[in-house]
Amino acid sequence: MVFGTQSVLETLRSGKEIERLFIQREFGLAEIEKLAKELGVPYQRVPVEKLNRVTRKNHQGVIAFVSPIQYMPLHNVLTQVYEDGKTPLLLLLDRVTDVRNFGAIARTAECAGVQAIIVPTKGGAQINADAMKTSSGALNFLPICREPNLWETLMYLRNSGLQIVACTEKTDKSLYEIDFTIPTVIIMGSEEDGISKEFIDLADSGARIPLNGQVESLNVSVASSIVLYEAVRQRIK
Repeated sequence: MVFGTQSVLETLRSGKEIERLFIQREFGLAEIEKLAKELGVPYQRVPVEKLNRVTRKNHQGVIAFVSPIQYMPLHNVLTQVYEDGKTPLLLLLDRVTDVRNFGAIARTAECAGVQAIIVPTKGGAQINADAMKTSSGALNFLPICREPNLWETLMYLRNSGLQIVACTEKTDKSLYEIDFTIPTVIIMGSEEDGISKEFIDLADSGARIPLNGQVESLNVSVASSIVLYEAVRQRIK
């Protein structure tokens, strides 16, 4: 965490990964806002009380949350996967905001051989110490790609030869009917709202996890584990 106008400006200019900025509503920090927009760093205008809850030190109306990881460009990751002669298996998280769920998903994804997790610039879980701890170190090895527009990202992946599979209960097609041996990006959505309709409509196929009990849904990290390890099972040679 970095606070104070000059310190935050220097952090932005340094190229360090910043998860988000809190800027005091009453302050006119035009230079910081302009630079944040240019760099694609999400920021929020918040009341001074919120800043004071984060730190009791002299924050000067601005706080930056520095990411513990270095985000990777998706194009570079995908190019490397193909150059290595591997079949892409990517995971895209739509509105998954719970930090511990994110960490648990990352841990499973790394173990399953997922080559990257794709998250939105805004509306995703903050990658902080809790996420790192829950991932048991997986976030140190698994590329995370932060994208400003997930729809455009999915179109790019489709044009790059990947099928899009949306894990949703809003389909009659079972998870076990999907061919995961081909290049694939799997979409997992939030527990509250599921996957955005525009992404379900864009997907090449839906995939439903069969549920035989009274409870209607699974925790998103558990659901991710089931889907990813079906892909692993199919890819075992």
